[in-house]
Amino acid sequence: MAPFLTEPKVVVIGGGTGLAVLLKGLKQYTSQLTAVVTVTDDGGSSGRLRAELGVLPPGDIRNCLVALAETETLMDKVFQHRFSQEGSLQGHNLGNLLLVAMSEITGDFVSAIKEVSKVLKVRGNVIPSTLEQVVLGAVMKDGVTVFGETSIREYGEPIERLYLVPESCAPVPATLEAIMEADAIVVGPGSLFTSIIPNLLVNGVVEAIRQSPALTFYVCNIMTENGETDNYTAADHISVITSHIGDQIFDYVVVNNGFIDQERLDRYLQERAVPVAPSVEELKQMGVEVIAADLVSDTEVAWHDPDKLAKVIFDTLYRGKP
Repeated sequence: MAPFLTEPKVVVIGGGTGLAVLLKGLKQYTSQLTAVVTVTDDGGSSGRLRAELGVLPPGDIRNCLVALAETETLMDKVFQHRFSQEGSLQGHNLGNLLLVAMSEITGDFVSAIKEVSKVLKVRGNVIPSTLEQVVLGAVMKDGVTVFGETSIREYGEPIERLYLVPESCAPVPATLEAIMEADAIVVGPGSLFTSIIPNLLVNGVVEAIRQSPALTFYVCNIMTENGETDNYTAADHISVITSHIGDQIFDYVVVNNGFIDQERLDRYLQERAVPVAPSVEELKQMGVEVIAADLVSDTEVAWHDPDKLAKVIFDTLYRGKP
């Protein structure tokens, strides 16, 4: 294998908290990062701005920008500040408002992200998966069709199939360029149905991943998620993705084998969540290599540790390379 003559180029695909956690670790290894972020969020501050102003939901994009900022500065705290006092601003995040304002000033959302990236000295690029106003649709196990990310989460029945409305939404060209030039493509961690799969349903994204020479990784969540992945194993995650996109696209699946203390397990049980079973043999039968490692953070929640996760990705990427 040829050596890396420059910093490796890494594309990460997802949304929510998981993507920001991964980016915090990866930025220690390379500045050649591109985050492709889902835009189907319709809850909280992002959902309100989307409904009232017709803008793309900025929350996940804001989190990624802050995660990729060079240092923890006062400006980072400003971007994450949430208004708590009563009134029309209650619950809104200042960073969301600034992104919306910048998009009006620059004329488009991608330019707004670029300008905010300069302010935060972001290491890498953050790109929405599409610039179209897409709505997430789901056919549930009971045959009912539900629209909207929040409604899907709260419906209470297993999800059979997801789709986007409109189904023919186009990607941002920079996304496809980054995927084709990447050394590694990392999908996840994040909510399987509402953060991961929506990105893969955007026209051209999966096709670009198939054609890319990059190593491909799927980072499986550490815990199941109530209402989305109840009792799912790591192999179930891959099976669901494959059923939506047509075939298996990953070289590696990264799973956690680290210890989770009983206090945290009990807390998650109250949320009807349990550790995701690695199902190593099933994954091998699917043609993927399994990377099992201690990935658990030392915080009060069973999230991925940014440094542990990034090290696993780059140890694999540099295998056989100087």
